[in-house]
Amino acid sequence: MNRVYLELGPKKVFACSADWPGWCRIGKSEELALDTFMDYVPRYALIAARAGVGFAPGDPVVVERVPGSQMTDFGAPFAVPELDREPLSPQAAERQVALLRAAWELFDEVAATAPAELRKGPRGGGRDRDKVVDHVTEAERAYARKLGVRHKPYKSVADRDVMRAELVGAFLRPPGETGWPVPYALRRTAWHVIDHLWEIEDKSV
Repeated sequence: MNRVYLELGPKKVFACSADWPGWCRIGKSEELALDTFMDYVPRYALIAARAGVGFAPGDPVVVERVPGSQMTDFGAPFAVPELDREPLSPQAAERQVALLRAAWELFDEVAATAPAELRKGPRGGGRDRDKVVDHVTEAERAYARKLGVRHKPYKSVADRDVMRAELVGAFLRPPGETGWPVPYALRRTAWHVIDHLWEIEDKSV
């Protein structure tokens, strides 16, 4: 079953997959959010293929609606649904981490071949490639603190990768009470990488 929850902001709605981390799309209504969500099946399929995870999600089934906020309208899935209060099984955590790793790999590959100057548009405030990359890594460092993983600003890609390894450890071996439930933290981290992966792809043409 393709489980989806809806985050209802004052003016916009996020449709987010409960089981495929990072597959979240926004619209001006529930129907439009779900339509856009399904429009991205082929693009998420590339992430699943890279992870070696079979991907045949089927039609979306809304399993929860959660109140959003101005952050929802701004363009970030901010609310924590009740379904994320339940811990992930070890098998589910391994699968979702594999999808996150695939997203990281694809993001790095796309960023490496994208033009330095991206086509301007409303998304991302007009940032060019390097600014988008910096934004993603710095946001990820902030997200990691929600799981007790703390690192100073990176001086190299190796520093980033050390932090990511610790973050994966927190996803797979939850440290107990943290600022974010692990399922939400994993989904939010994956969403941010994937959202900007698709942004770079869209603005490179």
